[in-house]
Amino acid sequence: MVIIILGTDGYIGWPLARRFSAEGHTVVAVDNYFRRRAARKLDCEPLLASPGLTRRAKCWAQISGHTIRVHIGDVTDRIFLEDVVRRHKPDVIVHLAEQRATPYSMLGFHEAAFTLSNNVLSTLTVAWTILDLCPECHLVKLGSLGEYGTPNVEIPEGWFDHTAGGRADRLLFPRHALDIYHLSKVMDTDLLEMFVRTRGLTVTDLMQGIVYGLDEPGFPEELLTNFQYDDLFGTVFNRFIAQAVAGYPLTVYGRGGQTRGLISLQDAIQCIYLAACYPPKSATLRIFNQFTETFTIKQLAQKVRAAGEQQGIRVKINHVRNPRCEAERHYYAPRFGKLTRLGFQPHLLDDAVLARMLQFVARHRPCIDTAKILRHTLATPNRNSRASVEGLLRQANVHSQRAHSKTVVRAQSG
Repeated sequence: MVIIILGTDGYIGWPLARRFSAEGHTVVAVDNYFRRRAARKLDCEPLLASPGLTRRAKCWAQISGHTIRVHIGDVTDRIFLEDVVRRHKPDVIVHLAEQRATPYSMLGFHEAAFTLSNNVLSTLTVAWTILDLCPECHLVKLGSLGEYGTPNVEIPEGWFDHTAGGRADRLLFPRHALDIYHLSKVMDTDLLEMFVRTRGLTVTDLMQGIVYGLDEPGFPEELLTNFQYDDLFGTVFNRFIAQAVAGYPLTVYGRGGQTRGLISLQDAIQCIYLAACYPPKSATLRIFNQFTETFTIKQLAQKVRAAGEQQGIRVKINHVRNPRCEAERHYYAPRFGKLTRLGFQPHLLDDAVLARMLQFVARHRPCIDTAKILRHTLATPNRNSRASVEGLLRQANVHSQRAHSKTVVRAQSG
C-alpha cells in the first residue's frame, strides 16, 4: 500500500512511519514542524534532540534499505496537500497532523484559537482532498477517549443503539469535552461523520487513550522518537518517569482520582497499523476505542514510586492544584474489543516496562531540565481553585532548586 502519514515528526508519527516502511509499504512523511517550533519558543524541548525528517529518513534508508519520502508543509494548505496526494496516489492517509496537547490549548486565547482552527481545518482539508482526488482512499484519523468525557455510564465504541417513543436508531455516543483540545476532536468526529453520510468518505476514527513509553530498543538515537517530559507536550506517565529520575516530586493534579485509559506507544502503533491494513467497507465511519488499561493518576504515581524504589530511587508524590476543570472522582468504563478482532495483542504496563523506562531516562538524566516540569500549567488560571498560583509556583521552584542541588552534589561526588 501507499501510506501518507500526516504529522510524521510526532511522538507516534515517526515510529509508525518506520513500521509501515519495514513491512514493505510505500511511506510518505508529511509535517510542518509545529511542535518543534512551539517547543523551542516555550523552552520545552524533549529529553533528546532529534534530527529533522529528511535526515532521519536518510538514516533509516541506510539501516533498513527502505525509503521514506518526505514533504515539509502545512496540511491546512490545500494546494500543498493536493500536490502531495496527486504525486503519490495513496491507498491510506493517516491523519496525525494536529496540535495534540491539552495543556498547550489552555495557555491562552491564541493557543486555544490555534488548536481549534488548525485541528478542524486540517481534518476538513484532508477529507475534502480525498473526496476530490482519491475517493477510494481510507482515512485513518486519531481521535481521543477524552472526547467522551467521563459519563456515569459505560462508553461504547463510538456508536450506540437508542430507542425513544417506540422508534430506534443508531447514533454517535454523546461527547462531553472538557477543554478546547478535546472539543476540536469532537468537531473532527462530527465533521467526518457528515462526510461519510453525505459524500461516501471511508474513515476509521481511533478514540485513543493517553500514550506512554519508549521507542523500540536497538535503534541509534537519531532514529528514536521524541520523549517529552515537560508540562505542555509530555504525557502524564512519561512526565512522572522523568520526575522520578530527576528527584522531583511527582506532580499529581488535585487528589489524583481522575481515571484515564492508557496505551503504550508500541500498542498505539500496532492499533493504527491494523486499522490501516484492515479497512472498513466503503462509506463507513468505523470507530475504535484504543486503550489497554485504565488507571487513576494517583495509581500511576504509585506505580512509578514503587518501581523507582526497586531501582534505588527515592520517589515522592506531591499533590498540586489541578489546573483543569474536571471531576477527580468519577465512574469510567469505556469498552474495548473491536481491535482485538483484527489481531491486536496488548502489552500491559508491568514491572519490566517501568524498569526499562526508568533506566533509559536515568542514562540521560543530565538532559533533564527540572525548570520545565511545571513552568506553564500552574500559571494557567483555574477559577474553581482557591489555591495561590504564585505560592504553588514558588513551591515548584523550590523543588527545582533542590533537585538541581542534588544533581550537582552527585556529579561532584562522582
